[in-house]
Amino acid sequence: MPLLRFFVALILAASSGWCFAHKPSDSYLRIDGTAAAFAAEWDIAVRDLELLVGLDDDQDGKITWGELKQKQEAVAAHALSHLTVRSGRTPLPIEATDLRVTRHSDGAYAVLSLSGEPTSAAEPLELDYDLLFALDPTHRGLVLLRGDAGVSTTILSPEQPTVRLDPREITAFHTLAEYVREGVWHIWIGFDHILFLVTLLLPAVLVWREGSWSGAESFAAASRRVFRIVTMFTVAHSITLWLSVMEYVALPSQWVEASIALSIIVTALANLYPKLPVSGWKVAFLFGLIHGFGFANVLIDLGLTSGSLALALFGFNVGVELGQLAIVLAFLPVAYPLRGTWCYQTIVLRGGSVVVALVAAIWFYERTLNAEILGI
Repeated sequence: MPLLRFFVALILAASSGWCFAHKPSDSYLRIDGTAAAFAAEWDIAVRDLELLVGLDDDQDGKITWGELKQKQEAVAAHALSHLTVRSGRTPLPIEATDLRVTRHSDGAYAVLSLSGEPTSAAEPLELDYDLLFALDPTHRGLVLLRGDAGVSTTILSPEQPTVRLDPREITAFHTLAEYVREGVWHIWIGFDHILFLVTLLLPAVLVWREGSWSGAESFAAASRRVFRIVTMFTVAHSITLWLSVMEYVALPSQWVEASIALSIIVTALANLYPKLPVSGWKVAFLFGLIHGFGFANVLIDLGLTSGSLALALFGFNVGVELGQLAIVLAFLPVAYPLRGTWCYQTIVLRGGSVVVALVAAIWFYERTLNAEILGI
């Protein structure tokens, strides 16, 4: 049955993404497009540098500032061997002039200060980037270019390792479009967010009556349930996304990530034992508040300026909603025709919820104890 295979594949695909459920390995390259000469700061996760260069000399499992500082030349040499900058078509010699440490939502990062020769104002910059692509296909290089009119962001990946940057092309619309794309990208690589939303939606095409599930009476009724769930999730995570990015509320990243995993466990168990005092859209709103803090980490880690924050926040939120809408549009037309079948109610809803609960339990264990399962 093609539709059933679709659902099984969807759940397994999301489950197989458990190795990506933590915040993916990213580096952050912030370029000052207003300077006469090339000037940038490059944040690289210390855990990634340990993998690339080897920092933990005493093998005690902890990387100190002294160990990082001692490897400054090796760190700079390795990093710069994976970044090529051209002004127009002319290669631009780059050097690392300083090293310090900062913290992002997922841990400590080394910050390399980069400088180069004067650039031509008439020529755009071109970047070739491949820092971790050979070892981690989920790695991304997030490039933030500051110009006189605002900022633009670009995501570099194994599929797109090269980018052309021109500060003169930065406009408010361009910035907005970039963050919309960033929001869509984030929801689609955030397997925990996808799994939570799909787990919420699975019983939306059903009705719990007299101790058993039965199919929703009409497509309109099922659509209204899906609409309420998605709307409440959106309202809730928008509230905490705004509170967190504006720095009104700050929660430890580890606590947020563990709570997101716990929210998935509870939602999956509610599908198996639908006797919670709250369900459906109320669960979506309650746990959506937690997921909003997870979304906020992306914007905070980009290091946005106050001038671009409002536009970025709006664009990112729109992107997240578009990403969710795509999930709903894929889910509802498939789930509704299957809702009354034994396969949907037993294999997809119950079996899928068991798989989701187990995967989320592993995430919860990993995030709570900062541990890894199966070496992942």
